[in-house]
Amino acid sequence: MSEARAELLARILEFAARDGLADRSLREIAAGAGTSHRMLLFHFGSREGLLTAVVGAMEERQRATMVALAESAATPAELMTDVWRAVSSPEVRPFVRLFFEVFALTARGAAPGPAGLTASWLDDAEEAARRLGIAPDRAALRLGVAVSRGLLIDLLAGEDPAEVDAAHDLFVHLAGIGQPATVPSAGGGSTGSPKSGG
Repeated sequence: MSEARAELLARILEFAARDGLADRSLREIAAGAGTSHRMLLFHFGSREGLLTAVVGAMEERQRATMVALAESAATPAELMTDVWRAVSSPEVRPFVRLFFEVFALTARGAAPGPAGLTASWLDDAEEAARRLGIAPDRAALRLGVAVSRGLLIDLLAGEDPAEVDAAHDLFVHLAGIGQPATVPSAGGGSTGSPKSGG
């Protein structure tokens, strides 16, 4: 990625976190990021290409934090709870919506998805598991990613956050890695889990 593209993407991420992108045109996004419609087309090709780049950048940040937090987490359950607090927090919700928008575009063949939409989470989750001193189980990690994404859909659909958090608590318990920590109903916190992803 060129330095100019990376700098522009960083500005777009700031705008997305502040104002959201899902319902905005390419021209509105350009104005919010302090650039031009033509520059966005030059660097990203289309609105769909831009959204794909934003989702890929956000996912990369979350995965990096997950691996870093594995150094200080006492248990896998603690790490799973930390990542759920992060990916389910209201502050991250605009990016969660974008993730599913890009996922739908990819499923319809209307846009290329970020490379390794799930495989990248599994690869980094295996590294997080190793840092916790446990043997990675790729099938279990894939299940964790799928459960987290399903619960995020519930949140986006307006379900009670406390009930969704309770469901995630139950998943951690059923995963057989110890009792989950209590998750505040509003979410929030840091990112990182060997079995969760947004």
